[in-house]
Amino acid sequence: MRIVVLSDIHSNLVALEAVLADAAPFDAVWHLGDVVGYGPQPDEVVARLRGLAAVGVRGNHDAAAVGGREIEMFNHDARTAMEWTRTRITPDTRTWLEALPERRAQGDFTMVHGSPRDPTWEYVTSAPVARANLAVIDTPYCLHGHTHLPIVYRNDDGRMETLAPADRSTLELDGRPAMINPGSVGQPRDGNPAASYLVVELEGDRRRVVWARVEYDIAAVQSSMKALGLPPRLVARLAHGL
Repeated sequence: MRIVVLSDIHSNLVALEAVLADAAPFDAVWHLGDVVGYGPQPDEVVARLRGLAAVGVRGNHDAAAVGGREIEMFNHDARTAMEWTRTRITPDTRTWLEALPERRAQGDFTMVHGSPRDPTWEYVTSAPVARANLAVIDTPYCLHGHTHLPIVYRNDDGRMETLAPADRSTLELDGRPAMINPGSVGQPRDGNPAASYLVVELEGDRRRVVWARVEYDIAAVQSSMKALGLPPRLVARLAHGL
């Protein structure tokens, strides 16, 4: 079984389509929140995920899009984009976003946007934070997003390892507890503008995850954002992966 894991798509349909084409064939799609926000096509991204019967969790931008007070924590550009998103999304998109849970368990995986301790806001950016979060889940593995950075924190007999995966990096799922981040589809922030995602491979006794990067038409997305009057800084950052 091949499961595509997506996070932080941020209304970037062009990047999402590039990822889905690159990952094919696959059996299921999981997402880790922040489906909307920042980008130009929130309804289209949600419709695409619905068509794939994707399952996942709610991010802070998803909560803000349906009227949540999370918007009060956003910087100026993020808030401007979210205010536009709120006026743009259809009732069907709103209903789908509202139904997303903060946390979901799928077999050996706990899925959250931020962290198990705080699914909406906590950024897992260090081994000590990862260790604390692994201690509060019942599954060996946690899939999380929010940071827009592909990374792994793994507990190896009490010692926390930090792994920075590159394109086509693999990690064997051998029972050692791990916090696993696929990076961002729609707005990477690791200096590489290519869309980032993860594939979970469950084949017989073999269980592993594989990271991947794929280029997409950034200029087309920037053109759409400019035409809609979205903040120039959000437009520019797509080209730099920052």
